[in-house]
Amino acid sequence: MRRYAVYVGLFIIMFINYLDRMNLSVAAKHIAEYFDLTPVQMGYVFSSFLWTYLLVLIPAGMAADRFGGRAITYSSLTLWSLAGIWTGLATSFSSMFASRLALGIGEAASYPAGGKIVREWAPKAERGIATAFLNSGAHAGLCVGALIVGWLIVSYGWRESFYITGAAGLLLALLWFLLYRKPEEAAWLSESERRFILAQRDPQGARDEPQVSAGKAFAGLLKSSSMWALALTQGCAGYTLYLFMTWLPNYLVMTRGMDVMKSGAFTAIPYGVSAVLGILLGYVSDRLLKRQGTQPSDRRKLIAGLLLASSVILLAPLMDSVWVILGLISLSLACVGTAMAMNIALTTDLLVDGQHNGAAVGFLILGGNTFGTAAPIITGYVVGATGGFSGAFVIAGLLLVAGAAVILIGARKPIHVTARSAAADASLLQPASN
Repeated sequence: MRRYAVYVGLFIIMFINYLDRMNLSVAAKHIAEYFDLTPVQMGYVFSSFLWTYLLVLIPAGMAADRFGGRAITYSSLTLWSLAGIWTGLATSFSSMFASRLALGIGEAASYPAGGKIVREWAPKAERGIATAFLNSGAHAGLCVGALIVGWLIVSYGWRESFYITGAAGLLLALLWFLLYRKPEEAAWLSESERRFILAQRDPQGARDEPQVSAGKAFAGLLKSSSMWALALTQGCAGYTLYLFMTWLPNYLVMTRGMDVMKSGAFTAIPYGVSAVLGILLGYVSDRLLKRQGTQPSDRRKLIAGLLLASSVILLAPLMDSVWVILGLISLSLACVGTAMAMNIALTTDLLVDGQHNGAAVGFLILGGNTFGTAAPIITGYVVGATGGFSGAFVIAGLLLVAGAAVILIGARKPIHVTARSAAADASLLQPASN
């Protein structure tokens, strides 16, 4: 079970990743006051890193396929950590904006490389729990980050909070460079576990795709209806994630009159629930797929149920109690975060050729973050126009319902990167009957 050390390593990487993202949200009030920014301007600052993130996602996924998870992970960790330090050094709106663009370039490789590492290390029966570790690290970073960054800002200042979180990322990059290897090369792995991983990490019944270039493989992904359904569903879920990630602390400050420390503490609650529940549900999804007669596409049913449960955020505008609202947000975040993790696992389940897993996960995350880019900007306009967040919650809830329908109907067929292998494997990975 030493492979679980790799899953924990993915958890820590995403913890640092989202700690860096959360830093800006918790410091938003101080930054807005320092640079005299409006809610609309803050919306653009929040979303700016996603612009370059989106542009680099597919190339980052291809790079992960070409160079492997080790090299891409420590390189991207170094880049995004330096970009975070740059945010703390910013002296103008334009320099801060540029630092967030650099952050997007660095962080673009995190999920594609993580998905590649899951494909390298996780037996097919553990993909749910492995991707749950990956994604729960993100929510743990948002949970603890809200508390840590709030304390750093109060104790030292908003600039110093960026310096410290950036330094933590640089240290982790060094450790990953020194310690991580693929299972074929890891000296600390027992021979029996190595053989088990290598024998069990490919999809049940699937055969290798014909060798094709990265460009042709991506063209093949574009032709897959299942790949498009996965990406659109990730987008519907990602909108809610980014709404909370960017605006939740400010929502608590603006509508509930909390200071930065109290808003940080209240922000931590939903993310803490999501981090723990995400790992548990990842384990459950693997157990469900072990039942006799199940197919790889059956994971989509759990994803649809999670998205429907997450849509309880539609009730938030009807509530007055801050504790009830936090309960709804906690449930919504836990379910949407787990659904996004299971979407990565489902992509790996349906993809016939693991050689191109990085590109496929990059495509998936591109879908999630295309919608995510819009969430902070649209929310900024909604808040600026209405003075409240009710409209923002309604938009998020409706998208979650739409995502449940898309994944249930669309993600049924195996994903091939060539027409030749699709014809050869027509009898494999058949979608479950309703």
